[in-house]
Amino acid sequence: MQATLTQTISFEGVGLHSGAPVRMDVHPAAACFGIWFKRTDVTDADNMIRAIYTAVGAKPLCSEVTNAAGVGVSTVEHIMAALAGCGIHNALIEVNGPEVPIMDGCSADFVRAIVETGARKQAARLHAIEVLSPVIVEENGAMAMLTPAGGLEIDFHIDFSDAAIGRQHMALDMRNGTFVRELSDSRTFCRKADIDTMHANGLALGGTYENAVVIDGDDVLSPGGLRHKDEAVRHKMLDALGDLALAGAPILGRYTGVKAGHAMTNKLLRKMFANPSSYRFVPCTPEQAARLPGVGVRKADLALVA
Repeated sequence: MQATLTQTISFEGVGLHSGAPVRMDVHPAAACFGIWFKRTDVTDADNMIRAIYTAVGAKPLCSEVTNAAGVGVSTVEHIMAALAGCGIHNALIEVNGPEVPIMDGCSADFVRAIVETGARKQAARLHAIEVLSPVIVEENGAMAMLTPAGGLEIDFHIDFSDAAIGRQHMALDMRNGTFVRELSDSRTFCRKADIDTMHANGLALGGTYENAVVIDGDDVLSPGGLRHKDEAVRHKMLDALGDLALAGAPILGRYTGVKAGHAMTNKLLRKMFANPSSYRFVPCTPEQAARLPGVGVRKADLALVA
């Protein structure tokens, strides 16, 4: 069955790119509505933007969805991951600016509010996207791939020269609240030199040591250090779940990423949907539904979220 929120949840923060204050309200929605964003500050054009892979355009550091009128919302991956990881299929997300609030650089605040509010089951059957054959994209030493699997699995590899990150690998079956417990509190990360350069060029003005893990060679500069010794690869998996949620339905397949990012995951979805023999939409059997990321999430899981 599909699910939505039991009531509206609200967030206030700043935008990653602008540093400007942002308010976001996530509302329950009817069955089969899907996930849509609404720009409440836009009144002279279509302000509804569907959260779907075909609406994703080129944007550094994040995923941005834009409608035919050119109205967009960026940094959608963390709230999309939270909704997918908590089993919410239908929601209207109102935001009063061009960005989702970055919060502390992960999905923890969103997840906590969703789980505490709770999900309401809806009288509509849930369909999923079953991966039937391998789909792969490669470029510049990076790779993203989808292969058949009974549920959603994520396998990610990263390799950075900075000793504070280095080479990391993690693979997880995303069922039974795995996202909430293992990934939701892992923050985005960047090098100090990169954030200094971006600030100097008017980029990532909302990025701080409090909403990202900032590293400098061997050192972690953010207060409190790392939440997990492999927080970097966990965040890449969080991003991957959010970007895969833009497929428009849960995916039954194994995602493998090697040095992959937002753009590559979007190219992977586009390549899969361009080849009808590589996937099919299926009504979820009880066994398949039981393996989806949001099934099995409990309030007790929040005790493990930073």
